[in-house]
Amino acid sequence: MLDIAFSDTTAPTGGAIALLAVSGATPAGAFATLDAAVGGALERAMKAARFGFEASKTCVVLAPGAGYDRIVLVGLGSADELDGTVAEQAGATAAGALASAAGASTGVIVADGLAPSLAAHVALGAVMGSYRFDSYRTRPRAGEPTKLTALTIACADTAAAQAAWTPLSAVARGIYLCRDLVSEPANMLRPPEFEQRINALADLGVEIEVLDRDAMLELGFGALLGVAQGSDAPPRTVIMRWNGGAEADAPVAFVGKGVTFDSGGISIKPAAGMEEMKTDMAGAAAVVGTMAALAGRKAKVNAVGVVGLVENMLSGNAQRPGDVVRTAAGQTVEVLNTDAEGRLVLADVLWYTQQRFNPRFMVDLATLTGAIVVSLGNERAGLFSNNDELAAHLSETGEKTAEKLWRMPLDAVYLERLRSDIADLKNIGGRPGGSITAAKFLECFVNDVPWAHLDIAGVAFSTKGTAQAPKGASGFGVRLLDRLVSTYYEG
Repeated sequence: MLDIAFSDTTAPTGGAIALLAVSGATPAGAFATLDAAVGGALERAMKAARFGFEASKTCVVLAPGAGYDRIVLVGLGSADELDGTVAEQAGATAAGALASAAGASTGVIVADGLAPSLAAHVALGAVMGSYRFDSYRTRPRAGEPTKLTALTIACADTAAAQAAWTPLSAVARGIYLCRDLVSEPANMLRPPEFEQRINALADLGVEIEVLDRDAMLELGFGALLGVAQGSDAPPRTVIMRWNGGAEADAPVAFVGKGVTFDSGGISIKPAAGMEEMKTDMAGAAAVVGTMAALAGRKAKVNAVGVVGLVENMLSGNAQRPGDVVRTAAGQTVEVLNTDAEGRLVLADVLWYTQQRFNPRFMVDLATLTGAIVVSLGNERAGLFSNNDELAAHLSETGEKTAEKLWRMPLDAVYLERLRSDIADLKNIGGRPGGSITAAKFLECFVNDVPWAHLDIAGVAFSTKGTAQAPKGASGFGVRLLDRLVSTYYEG
């Protein structure tokens, strides 16, 4: 991860730097000092480009003199609309522009006049935007910007900025972990390997417990094990516990779908795009990243993360359409489509979590349905909940963290589509309302615990990318859940 430092030197000399400022005011301070050093080149460039520090807009001045390779002016927009989200966007934009400087692996962002908390958010945006998954490249790609390794944020109150950055850096590390997990090829991250990655959280003080196939058989995880039976990679359920609250406090709980590769099973998927099914464990990755963030910043809360890790493959032992499985809850399910496997995994894990831990609430995350992408595109995740307060907290938090949600219905009538002729339930309810019937299926395994289901199929992976989330894994869910805890349930 990009190394961040804070400095009270607001007008560094030489190299490539970025300078942030709000619009609608005459730039002063560091801008005036820099402009004087380069003979007024900044003022002239602004006039020529008609640049006025509008939000996320840039003006790049190449070789302006006084030993500078380039100076990048980055807009923060109106002062009365300046918040953490705007600061992060500017930080990501600035870091991207600095990385484009030939040969530059370090850079400086001048956050002159910003409050320490906003300077810390500038750093977060820069870190988020600098993510790159290149573990399997053997040589640099021609024409690609140099990877930034270190960045200095120049601001007035460095101690306060550092204090604000410390918890944000823990969240950033959680997001990086989530992105790394989702980005891994499926042959490198089968369930046992995923378990080993999770074990590293013990260094942060997270307690790790693993249920293997035999343990899950004893617990009656017939739905999860039915999904796993076609693969020679043994399944795992991994439990993570962070005990940062009072001993008597009930934990908050996060549950993740971890299908490390989803072929569709016997109901096999089309070949086109199947390589993206390595990301079908993004829900589990978000839970792991969230637990890393909570532990990394020493959150004052008891939290449980539970992930069901399986591979959905074809073989002579694979689950067949028409099979009936018995869940840990005792309910039977007729499996009409083996590609509707995530809900089977979650059924057992949700039941186990609410039965064992009696949490204050449960939130599950899953790349569950293509139907949610049809409904909401790639802008928002689908939110389903049996509890209005929890749903409101999640929705409000999503707006603040730019990990936006849209609440969907869970009317009782949708359950009728899941009634089986030969078992208690069937695992699909037809094409109409597919994301809703999937969520309704999950609701059958949560009793009266406040619960929310986030269908993140459209937001977990991006084919385009943004300034803060380069093309690929987005890390969606980590910031959302960490902020949910810190705002409503911590301390």
